[in-house]
Amino acid sequence: MAHYVIGDIQGCFDPFIRLLDKINFNENQDCLWLTGDLVNRGPASLEVLRFVSALKYSQVILGNHDLHLLSVLYGKACVEKQDTFEAILKAPDKEYLGSWLRHRPLLHHDASLGVTLVHAGLPPQWNLSTALHCAHELETILRSQQHAEFLECLYEDTSSRWSDELKGWDRLRVIAHCLTRLRFCDREGNLDLITKGNIAKKGYFPWFDVPNRRSKNIKILFGHWAALAGKTNNPMAIALDTGCIWGHCLTAMRLEDGKRFTTNCPGARLLHLV
Repeated sequence: MAHYVIGDIQGCFDPFIRLLDKINFNENQDCLWLTGDLVNRGPASLEVLRFVSALKYSQVILGNHDLHLLSVLYGKACVEKQDTFEAILKAPDKEYLGSWLRHRPLLHHDASLGVTLVHAGLPPQWNLSTALHCAHELETILRSQQHAEFLECLYEDTSSRWSDELKGWDRLRVIAHCLTRLRFCDREGNLDLITKGNIAKKGYFPWFDVPNRRSKNIKILFGHWAALAGKTNNPMAIALDTGCIWGHCLTAMRLEDGKRFTTNCPGARLLHLV
């Protein structure tokens, strides 16, 4: 059995299937890990969800676009102009797909392979134990009868800095921001959730370059940040979102040897802008 991890698909079903063909993926033997953001912006989110939810061996974590879909399905969020998951909202199996999605984890750690999978990143105050605990807190709510109540307040104003003193929905919102939206933060863990490029504003760092972050000794695989083009210059932080939705490529990495495979995504940016 081989383990492959693939970056953000975002509804780009055809490039996803081409990449699986390229790596000779065997769904009865191989295990597929996905960095989150299965849906949105691309043209075939429904097809991606149906295909991935039927896989025998998979490890799928939630990204910010997946949480947005759940907020539309169960909360009070509205469909935005650039959202492309209308087919999911009209699908006869939307309740099954929504339930499957909200039961996915926010973080996965595999001690045997020595890697941790997360969509965005970890704030500097978190070590692996804290990250696992915080992810579990959010997963528990999303899988409970309180999921709609949380999703209704996901986009409310909240603190942009992690603190052990945070309580209730404020605490869970910041956990969600860290795991699914983080790119830059400062030494104290204040999150910059606005900047999307690869240049930090003064006093801020890419989360994986914050001096003395507590998770620096664990190898973290993440997506979310297409502007990095899959490069961090940090062997313990492996970026896998290579901008499929922007017309670049979709990337898979085989965990056993670190080999990368890519497939081009022509036309994806045009679809995104329509």
